[in-house]
Amino acid sequence: MTQKTLLLTGASRGIGHATVKVFQAAGWRVLTVSRSAFDSRCPWHGGATDHFQSDLSDPAARRELTARLRATLDGTGLHAIVNNAGISPKGEGGTRMGVAESSDELWQQVLAVNLVGPAVLMRDLLPELERGRGAVVNVGSIVGSRVHPFAGAAYACSKAALAALTREAAAELGPRGIRVNLVTPGEIDTEILSPGTEDMARIIPLRRLGTPDEVARVVLFLCSEQASYVNAASIDVNGGQHA
Repeated sequence: MTQKTLLLTGASRGIGHATVKVFQAAGWRVLTVSRSAFDSRCPWHGGATDHFQSDLSDPAARRELTARLRATLDGTGLHAIVNNAGISPKGEGGTRMGVAESSDELWQQVLAVNLVGPAVLMRDLLPELERGRGAVVNVGSIVGSRVHPFAGAAYACSKAALAALTREAAAELGPRGIRVNLVTPGEIDTEILSPGTEDMARIIPLRRLGTPDEVARVVLFLCSEQASYVNAASIDVNGGQHA
């Protein structure tokens, strides 16, 4: 069987890092994108050649990235895109950035990475997705549907808009053989937790934070043939925190 290929943004840590390992264990080739260069300490093969350093907030960098990816794929199909890259700016001491504290530049940067980046990748790599009858998974957040004590206003709005983008793209691209879905993680135990996140375990029915690989396994399911009739869905991965 032909090896399937995934394009993953935001691969350098947390959920992205776990997603690389889960997909590679399932036999996928993983092309990764992040703002930082590939770190040789990352425990996966192919990273040195299949990693692309790019700034998804920069239109020129996005165009260059698309050209490089197309050359790498060399006429073969793309079987999945996982739009995981996201930024959540904090104030001094890690404080929440509300409407009053968020500058024009902050809004533009957050929306460029968290919303426009995913839309552009789907648009620009549409021929490759069609060829591979691919799936797209957008990584949203529980903050897209409720006020959160740590996530700022711009980040929350970008994740709410990402849910709308998922619905729009699923309706538009479904007839072309491309499925588009959303996962919405809650409190996930990563190295960039905001201070106090651990204390939120008491309000989660499972009474613990989630792990990155628990999100990654749901992402793999949505990209697999097991989810062949799942389109425009939003799957919560939050231990019941939304209940």
